[in-house]
Amino acid sequence: MENILCKFESNWSLTLIPHKELIDKKISVKSFGELIETGYLTIPAKVPGNFELDLYNAGIEPDPFFSENAYIYQRYENRHLFYSTKFISDKHGTKNTFLRFEGIDTVADIILNGEVIAHTDNMFIEHEINVENKLIIGENELLVHIYPTMIEARKYEIKPNHRAQEYNYASLFIRKSAAMFGWDILQRFVSGGIWKKVSLIEKTEDRLEQAYLYTSAIDKKNNKAKLHCFYEVKTECDLLCEFKIRVEGKCGDSVFSAEKRLWHTYGEADIEIENVKLWYPRNKGEQNLYDIKVSLLKDEKVLDYKEIKFGVRTVELVRTSTTNEKGEGEFCFKINGERVFCMGTNWVPLDSFPSRSLERTEKALTLAYDCGCNIIRVWGGSVYESDEFYNFCDQKGIMVWQDFCMGCGTYPQDAILQEKLRKEAVAVVKRLRNHPSLILWAGDNENDICIKGWHNVKANPNDNVLTRKILPEVILDYDRVRPYLPSSPYVDDYAFRTNLPLSEEHLWGPRDYFKGNFYKNSVCHFASETGYHGCPSPKSLEKFISQSQLWPIKNGSEVNPDWTCHAAEMDTVNKGPYYYRTDLMINQYGTLFDKEAESLEEFSKGSQISQAEAKKYFIERFRIGKWRRTGIIWWNLIDGWPQISDAVVDYYYTKKLAYHYIKRSQERLSLMFDEPENGKLKLFAANDYQADLIGKYKVTDVLSGEIISEGEFKVSCDSSEAIAEIPETKEFKFLLIEWETDNGVKGKNHFTTKTLNISLEKYLKALEKAGFNQFEGF
Repeated sequence: MENILCKFESNWSLTLIPHKELIDKKISVKSFGELIETGYLTIPAKVPGNFELDLYNAGIEPDPFFSENAYIYQRYENRHLFYSTKFISDKHGTKNTFLRFEGIDTVADIILNGEVIAHTDNMFIEHEINVENKLIIGENELLVHIYPTMIEARKYEIKPNHRAQEYNYASLFIRKSAAMFGWDILQRFVSGGIWKKVSLIEKTEDRLEQAYLYTSAIDKKNNKAKLHCFYEVKTECDLLCEFKIRVEGKCGDSVFSAEKRLWHTYGEADIEIENVKLWYPRNKGEQNLYDIKVSLLKDEKVLDYKEIKFGVRTVELVRTSTTNEKGEGEFCFKINGERVFCMGTNWVPLDSFPSRSLERTEKALTLAYDCGCNIIRVWGGSVYESDEFYNFCDQKGIMVWQDFCMGCGTYPQDAILQEKLRKEAVAVVKRLRNHPSLILWAGDNENDICIKGWHNVKANPNDNVLTRKILPEVILDYDRVRPYLPSSPYVDDYAFRTNLPLSEEHLWGPRDYFKGNFYKNSVCHFASETGYHGCPSPKSLEKFISQSQLWPIKNGSEVNPDWTCHAAEMDTVNKGPYYYRTDLMINQYGTLFDKEAESLEEFSKGSQISQAEAKKYFIERFRIGKWRRTGIIWWNLIDGWPQISDAVVDYYYTKKLAYHYIKRSQERLSLMFDEPENGKLKLFAANDYQADLIGKYKVTDVLSGEIISEGEFKVSCDSSEAIAEIPETKEFKFLLIEWETDNGVKGKNHFTTKTLNISLEKYLKALEKAGFNQFEGF
């Protein structure tokens, strides 16, 4: 239990000072008075917040998301940020009084009443500072000096062996979201700010510092499970004989209680649960959550307690390092000993300014749930998500694949970074480990691939001490039962030596025809990234691209500057590494359709069709191959800023056509055609229900009205089986597939027999007739 003495939610000011001027003028600020004397710009600030938003709200700079305005904010990468506020205290502070910063971005000094009381250097974790005898009875001054990230990054030597993407070298040593330096999914805003809540708290004298719950065994036959509660207690008492730990839990009619005397300030309570109710992911079973209360008692009086929503379940990742065309390999998650087929999305930053992400979280998660996802991969270029995120996933049965925050780089191996990462990992693992939805820790995003192949220097990723030593040690120490994957994709020693196809892959490749050889011939069991571009709707485009540049997209051979900016290219002079992305979208449109678009509306609709057909193909290919294939996590659900991208929902929550196609392809029962083989098209029933299903189906050519095939079908539980076949056709046909089972499960899907050089007009007519004309924002 803890008492919140003060919430720092208002009355903040922000002063910005350029670095060179701070150095040349020898400015050193420890108080409000000194800050005012500098004479530099001071504006109202929001906490939680980011300084760019304060500049915009103060009318100093324009909307960072419109036109090329994002580039203006690059001029602020040299600013020192001084956040200041005052508060009243009626006590001096004790050894149990703490200032809690849930998130500071990034390198900062915390100054209380003129004294530097802490230094922080990690955006991802909470910082608690003891303020015993640091408070003044009456008015107190709190100052947070945030140093410019790009200046701080210069303190660390980057060696030729350390590589990053063009705009991301400064991110290698700085523990800050890599995407904020610029990525193909986000424009560059190397922001700073107090991006999470700040509070002054008082903890109890004798307290429960941590409680870690885990399931070691499940006995389904006898409906039992073994649960363990590791605990840590803080106390100044000499003797512990009068202290006890009590663990109580309830889920419906399943109840348990255990109690034991304290022999040390650390220990573990072992509990056998009768009539256990297990937690399963979506499509596999119920999401049973126990309300568990872990209490610290002395002389039968409760001194402190923690309340935890906990799902009893086991998790296992069954994998081989490589595979082949025969499917002689594996990459499969098992929950409670049962295989789970995974369908879901990669989760990238919800906003360029992370202080705004929380307000977007529930709506984005609701979209993921609505379109049928049962897994989300929290991508390594982002941040560790809020408690609200993981709570939602626990309740809805959405499994979470959690990357540690590193991506697309060969990171330094220095002791400095090792220690930073170890401290971060301990904090993150301890915060998240009680969530049943969290099924995997992954060391990073694509670093193994980068180490193995950049500039044809064949370094061995298994020499990476960060992901082969630091992180597995932390997980073994603090979360002993959850799987760990050193990288995604993971190149272990065998894969490195043999160079055989990996069991888990990121399927990007040439980004050409979505049914081309690269996608069609991939042999991986699990795809944890794959995507395809789709243009936002005209109404959305009008919100961030100036009217004069909306159409045509290109001026001769050059892409209009606004489009380039919102394809996340950061370089205003040269054609940088992300300049290609608008042309990529245009080319993908040209692959599908037989002539160029004549208007923005035509182009946007055609591009969205291209994306929708691609994502549908990727998902259905994996579902048809169940259990030879075991999961697909497509890229991605929603944009974190207005842009040209693979997202199926734009920044303004306007759904692209692909969202609706994905929703049908990810239905728990979905009927779908495989690609032609030997002159035939096979119709499959992909069934994620845990029961056999019997029903009727009908396949109709919507443009002619002809019924191509109809009949009864039966499909086994948790399987994908061929139920019918029809002759292949070389002509364009839009086949509407409809079904209903004996127990009332209804659904619709479609199959396009030709996806090269087709007529947009004919496709749109077919969409209308099928009832799938679900364009938004036109």
